[in-house]
Amino acid sequence: LLTFRLLNVYTYFPKNSMSSGQDRVEQSFREITTSERDQVIVRCNYTTTDTNPYLFWYQQLPNRSPTFILNKFTFGEGNTEPDFKKRFSATLDSTSRTVPLMIKDVRVSDSAVYYCALRESHSQIAN
Repeated sequence: LLTFRLLNVYTYFPKNSMSSGQDRVEQSFREITTSERDQVIVRCNYTTTDTNPYLFWYQQLPNRSPTFILNKFTFGEGNTEPDFKKRFSATLDSTSRTVPLMIKDVRVSDSAVYYCALRESHSQIAN
């Protein structure tokens, strides 16, 4: 059996920005246990006032720094790192405000902490 640990991440961007204060992500499960070769869906809900939110998924293996998996946004395809393209995918649903990460053909090496992150919506302050 494999265990996936999940954490919420809220990212902060430039100091010369004003946050709406309403941006956040939530992951309802703290752990997911599955078997090899199964498919896993790691859920992430988000709240933002941004009309084009940018959401990110990261994987952190034990004793390693987080690794970028992919990002999604409302307008456009987003990007997926080549090492993850074959088995990892996500779809941003702006109506239900979700961006679930799907992992196909789960392997022992996928056991990690998975971070869902939202780029903070902001407006630039004129100097």
